[in-house]
Amino acid sequence: MGKIADKEFCMSSWLMYRTVVDSNKCFVEGIKDFHVFPPEGRCRVTDSFELEAALRKEMSASVESGHTAVALSGGIDSAILAKMMPRGSVAYTFKCIVPGIDVVDETVQAKRYAEECGLEHRIVEVYWEDMEKLAPILMRHKGSPCHSIEVQIYKASLKAIEDGFDSIVFGESADIVYGGMSGLMSKDWTFGEFVDRYSYVLPYKVLKQPQLITHPYEKWTTDGYVDAHAFLNETMYEEAINSYEDACATAGIKLHMPYSKTVMGVPLDYDRIRNKGENKYMVREIFERLYPGWEMPVKTPMPRPLNEWMKNWGGPKRDEFWPHCTDTMTGDQKWYVYALEQFLNMIDNGNYTK
Repeated sequence: MGKIADKEFCMSSWLMYRTVVDSNKCFVEGIKDFHVFPPEGRCRVTDSFELEAALRKEMSASVESGHTAVALSGGIDSAILAKMMPRGSVAYTFKCIVPGIDVVDETVQAKRYAEECGLEHRIVEVYWEDMEKLAPILMRHKGSPCHSIEVQIYKASLKAIEDGFDSIVFGESADIVYGGMSGLMSKDWTFGEFVDRYSYVLPYKVLKQPQLITHPYEKWTTDGYVDAHAFLNETMYEEAINSYEDACATAGIKLHMPYSKTVMGVPLDYDRIRNKGENKYMVREIFERLYPGWEMPVKTPMPRPLNEWMKNWGGPKRDEFWPHCTDTMTGDQKWYVYALEQFLNMIDNGNYTK
């Protein structure tokens, strides 16, 4: 049986979760959407030593071809994986460019890691023009709107292929699996609080025919409180994997995400996160062993200067959206609405198939 076309559901789901949370539904009948399921048989780890051993095993398999590069940010997740790359390997770092404006630049810290690990450091510059040009390609492959990070991953993957590589390693999933999202781990959330806090864009603020889709939250709710860590390890984990997989598959390169092949085998220690400031403590411990004496860098998301890039966007024009609905939104939120409108336009133009 094919998927059920339910555009209204899919629009609201995308805005809330950056994905269609019902695998039986799609934006339009007959669409060939791209979706991968999380890896089975993930390695259960109980401390940082077991996690390090699991990462080394995954990295050893990842570099077997001899044509593997690593995506290196300024954070600790990819820095750990860089230490496990053969010396002389190539590391790529994204650098988003907004002419005339200083934005987050991870290349300086990433270069330090590369030099420490004996890697050749190469920079992939990303401009707003790349977002406009490459996002539709990714949407056609995915069969849905795309996350803004996919453009950077796709451009880096194309560059890696051009440079002779057949696979690339990313540090994705460490934050999700190991309690790295300090804000979401900071307290016990009631159901209503968590719906408001996590949902990227609440559909009723944007759409004239919204749906409030809450079953992914309800699944992990007990006595009115949401288990945020469990929710992230299902819904956000799967969405993140699909964003990375879509970008790499569209480019035609194999993706390795060693952290995603592991899972915590013990309960998350909320005291360490909330009272001692030790988010993602297992990963931190590995970093401290591999980079003794190094200052722990400040955590930043993958840099995307969407506040600057989306500053002058006037908001959606289609009839499905309320006028001025994005006037007070952040750049990230504007992107979700922008990407949704672009994909709906592609559907109307018959330009949504691979």
